[in-house]
Amino acid sequence: MAERSCCSGSTCPTAAPAAPPRRDALPSDAQSLHLRIEAMCCPTEEGLLRRALEDMPGIERLDFDLIGRKLTVHHRDVGEEAIRRRIAATGMTAERDDPTQRTAPTASDEAPWWKLGVATLLALAAEASHWLGLAEPWLAAALALAAIALVGLPTWKKGFIALRHRTLNINALMSVAVAGALLIGQWAEAAMVLVLFTLAERIEARSLGRARNAIRELLDLAPERASVRQADGSFRSVAASDVAEGSLVRVRPGERLALDGSIAEGHPALDESPITGESLPVDKAPGEAVFAGSVNQGSEFLYRTTRAASDTTLARIIHTVEQAQASRAPTQRFIDRFAAVYTPTVFALALLVALTLPWLFGIGWLEGTYRALVLLVIACPCALVISTPVTIVSGLAAAARSGILIKGGNVLEQGHRLTTLAFDKTGTLTRGRPAQRTWQPLDPTLDAPDRDWLRALAAGLAARSSHPVSAALARAAEADGVAPLEVSDVQELPGHGVVAQFGGRAVWLGNRRLMQRFATTDEALDAQLAEHEARGETLVLLGEATRPLALFAVGDPLRAESREAIEALHRLGVTTLMLSGDTPASVAAVAAQAGIDEAHGSLLPEDKLAMIEARAQQGSVGMVGDGINDAPALARADIGFAMGALGSDAAIETADVALMDDDPRRLADFLRLSRRTRNILVQNIAIALGLKAVFMALAFTGHATLWMAVFADMGASLIVVANGLRLLRQPGAQGRVSEAPAGP
Repeated sequence: MAERSCCSGSTCPTAAPAAPPRRDALPSDAQSLHLRIEAMCCPTEEGLLRRALEDMPGIERLDFDLIGRKLTVHHRDVGEEAIRRRIAATGMTAERDDPTQRTAPTASDEAPWWKLGVATLLALAAEASHWLGLAEPWLAAALALAAIALVGLPTWKKGFIALRHRTLNINALMSVAVAGALLIGQWAEAAMVLVLFTLAERIEARSLGRARNAIRELLDLAPERASVRQADGSFRSVAASDVAEGSLVRVRPGERLALDGSIAEGHPALDESPITGESLPVDKAPGEAVFAGSVNQGSEFLYRTTRAASDTTLARIIHTVEQAQASRAPTQRFIDRFAAVYTPTVFALALLVALTLPWLFGIGWLEGTYRALVLLVIACPCALVISTPVTIVSGLAAAARSGILIKGGNVLEQGHRLTTLAFDKTGTLTRGRPAQRTWQPLDPTLDAPDRDWLRALAAGLAARSSHPVSAALARAAEADGVAPLEVSDVQELPGHGVVAQFGGRAVWLGNRRLMQRFATTDEALDAQLAEHEARGETLVLLGEATRPLALFAVGDPLRAESREAIEALHRLGVTTLMLSGDTPASVAAVAAQAGIDEAHGSLLPEDKLAMIEARAQQGSVGMVGDGINDAPALARADIGFAMGALGSDAAIETADVALMDDDPRRLADFLRLSRRTRNILVQNIAIALGLKAVFMALAFTGHATLWMAVFADMGASLIVVANGLRLLRQPGAQGRVSEAPAGP
């Protein structure tokens, strides 16, 4: 079989766990060499390569992607051929890899299946001739050796290389077991074991390919070419990697966007599900941002690029997911340590069985050796070790499809521990954009023309202010078709409001502090103001000289999906609290609307941090914020969640989890996915260890054969991989993860 079958069948690490990837800062003159090593898919191979390369002068850092079978060597002035020779000494072959490459051949695609088919027939014929006595013993031996020659030599070669490097991986164990079977005359069984091992490798290579392709498919969402306007006004198809920032790109109906940018002409409807996980089209207007991978479901439009192809939001999502694969989950670290002890222990036990069982129980030496060989096959914890990375990568890919960007496998696995989630208010549970809720003249006897005049005067003053609350009044007036009056001698008083002249009279628009500079209030007005403030509304008053004329109430509206998100979290047993710098009344009002368990207002960043630290003493706590203003609390929380991550470098950089569409319902999706991932990891450990225990007992009593041992080892690997891949069947972009209700 070709070299690239690697440890993909039930192949997996049994040597000491490799050191975690170093993330030291690289020297400014460091170079990066990207290599693809088909024979590398387990920590065993990673350990071999680390021992071979890390002591080379000039090697700065090694970054491994085992699922993608890629190695990035960061070095200073080290020849590529020297690196390749070191890798070749481990029995593996390295090929230069293009990080932008979209497809890559796999072992199962290239290895000839006809050899496996012929070898299977030969092994079956050897078994039949042995059991039925159809021919002389030499015929069974000849048939068996022919089968081994067709498919078994690569396994032996890799096994002996592993033994030479004092590594007990599956190839080493299989090589010893098959060699031992041949030495004691079990020709047909030795051939059948190798054939079954090779078949299982091929099947699992295809299964593992699904996990690799789940990430690669994200890259395929962005087309390789874009239609770019030229200097003469014509459009020409250009490779996306060659399109300069600021270029004008045309997108026809049904086409995908190749790069990020902003709308220049047109009003398209875009399907942004590859980025946000939301399947409903989003209407876009000139000036609004668009993202690579989106699909134009409306009319033709033009947009101006704002990022290079290698730096689009989609590219950064893919890069983050690929980096997350290198972050070993706690379960994987435990299993690596367990495997480092388990395999040598069982190997020593097999030798002990071969040497002492005949003396202790009076069985034949050949029978004792045979039982020891069965133990050798059982000795590889392949199913146990391969299950964790496949499950984690499947979970990361499923989350990315749903618009949830998780920064590491450890974050995904530890999410099930969260008992408390703390929320910032503005921009997290609310829309983060103030809006006018109500307005009323303070003189209820005014007729319609006078009321319209008050709105127009307020709009004229609001239009001359830069404050977000004033902007809310201006937008509301524009939406109602109110034409603003022109005012003069405008003065904006920070923290108070706007003062101007209209018709030779002083007019003003601002908060209670500004009103107190010009007018006094009576009990009726104080009661009216207090009623609005109790609802958490921000008040803006319009006045002329010493007389207040109208009252405007502004609020930051709750997201339509926030209450649904909080209810979903409560059903999962998570306690919720709100931590905000806004007034306690405003915070309490929003918390009541959303259904938050506990709310705290008037908090400085250090106050939020102190509350997160206090909660962390009671259990695992998460913080949900914008990724910038809440940085101290996000950093202290066990898991930090960033809202507003779409197109935001800062949010993706600072948080452990980024919700790409700002939808708080994704929080419950994340928790469900994390819990399901954890359950599958526990199931896989139980399956792998349970089968090992059963067949080890059968081996001791003489009831297990090499066939059964191979079936147990390979079968367990296939079961746990298939179980881990179930996470890829999440609804993804077409709906909420698992049990979450459908989006709007």
